[in-house]
Amino acid sequence: MSTDKPATAPAQDSPQESVLLGPQATPRAAAAESTSTLVNRLWSYCELLRHSGVSTLDYVEQLTYLLFLKMADERANRPAKFRRNLPEEPLVPPGRDWASLTTRSGDALLDHYEFILKDLGSRGGTMLGEVFAKSSNKIHEPAVLERLIKDLINPYRWTTEDQDLKGDAYEGLLQRGAEDRKTGAGQYFTPRPVIDAMVDCVRPQVGETITDPACGTGGFLIAAHAHLNQHYQEQLYGDEGRKLQTGAITGYELVRETARLALMNMLLHNIGTSEAKPLITVQDSLAKSPSRFYDIVFANPPFGVGSVTGEAYTARKDFWTQTTNKQLNFVQHIYNLLKTNGRAAVVLPDNVLFESGAGETIRRNLLNLCDVHTLLRLPTGIFYANGVKANVLFFDKTGQRTGGRPGTRQLWVYDFRTDQRFTLKQRQLRREHLDDFVAAFHSGGTDFSARKPTDRFQPYDYEELITRDKVNLDLTVLRSGTDSANTALASPDVIAQEIVDELEAALAEFTTVARALKREADPESVTRTGTTSTADDDSDETGEARAG
Repeated sequence: MSTDKPATAPAQDSPQESVLLGPQATPRAAAAESTSTLVNRLWSYCELLRHSGVSTLDYVEQLTYLLFLKMADERANRPAKFRRNLPEEPLVPPGRDWASLTTRSGDALLDHYEFILKDLGSRGGTMLGEVFAKSSNKIHEPAVLERLIKDLINPYRWTTEDQDLKGDAYEGLLQRGAEDRKTGAGQYFTPRPVIDAMVDCVRPQVGETITDPACGTGGFLIAAHAHLNQHYQEQLYGDEGRKLQTGAITGYELVRETARLALMNMLLHNIGTSEAKPLITVQDSLAKSPSRFYDIVFANPPFGVGSVTGEAYTARKDFWTQTTNKQLNFVQHIYNLLKTNGRAAVVLPDNVLFESGAGETIRRNLLNLCDVHTLLRLPTGIFYANGVKANVLFFDKTGQRTGGRPGTRQLWVYDFRTDQRFTLKQRQLRREHLDDFVAAFHSGGTDFSARKPTDRFQPYDYEELITRDKVNLDLTVLRSGTDSANTALASPDVIAQEIVDELEAALAEFTTVARALKREADPESVTRTGTTSTADDDSDETGEARAG
């Protein structure tokens, strides 16, 4: 980005015609502070803002706009050796960028900030336009806005120079916002270690198309892009790099505000360009059959209280069965999204493994028409919504084998739940905790039958799976207490948190029953918003845990 600015703002561009636009502010020395320190500083300011009428949600929203502008400025001014593929155009045009904010004060700053939001939001049909679509300023005190920009954001570097933008501080703020909100917090975040392990297992390759039909803030898409950059950097110059910018990696998201965050994340991670067509489509992924098919699907579909059930989607003639269980519908949708021999890695709650009726039908079809080769049982305590019991299911759309034989030969189950204890604060899940699983996943190379079993990693033949009652895949490899090393790690606070998790999971189940009883007693009170479950689906609501 050029640091040259016009002496004055063009009359048609800004309401502050008389305000001089000086040269871009000289970058201050990047403070060598941790991500958590930066996040905590900004979050403490949120507490002060509450007294001036700025809510937590409004503050986080404004931070996303301001941090996007700041990080876009840092990205534009990073050393040339870190710029890849085509020469990079600035994400934000001059006169509407971060530098144009840091040269103003008082009412002029407030007016110009509001002008930036309006101007960038008017660029419909582009990635940048979607980022700022319908945006508005919620911080109306000039002094408050100026302190936020000049004292709390501008002095610090929010990106790293030695690698592609990570935005850990930015994502940390979003997570703090989720924690603060409590309800619905989990809908944005899959634990980063789980995302990275899933991508390391699937191993995306250059030339493959990748999607997430419930992408949240884009975590899977960004991790897949990072994997490609790490392993195929030299091949991403030229045509293959351009494909990554123009649609090889795409996502779908139901909630517009969440899609906005995903677009911000993607632009800052060098996926897509400001003036290009948005790579995130805002729509209900389940509403209609896919028109485009992909080599790889990563997903953590929404599940939990308030989002488990929805409409039966009777228009989906490509579904094996009709159900109001949203997770089961996503399994069917992901199967249909895949190209032949496409690969999927999907986070799913426990009930998908054992639910009768539609659940049994879907599991039978999946085992028959795909190679359902790996199931990772995740521990509790790793999602923002307590009590979540989830898994990662890996399958390839192979079709049946010759002679009409089922696509699945063996399902390998890795039990990472038994005797594993994590919390969000005292003992957080880290990527190295999943090293053994990723090694076990690849222990047979490309031949899953050649994998090496361990105490935690065992195969189940198709014949055994298909004869289980209701094709129940709720399989446990270890019995509690077998792994004494991990059992010894349980401290009183961790045990207490486990009890809380179990109680909250039980409360969620009781909530499901209460809603079902209410529906039977007063059907007119139930709206079609996907907030109630149906008795024939036996849905097990275990707390919202979508993450992207």
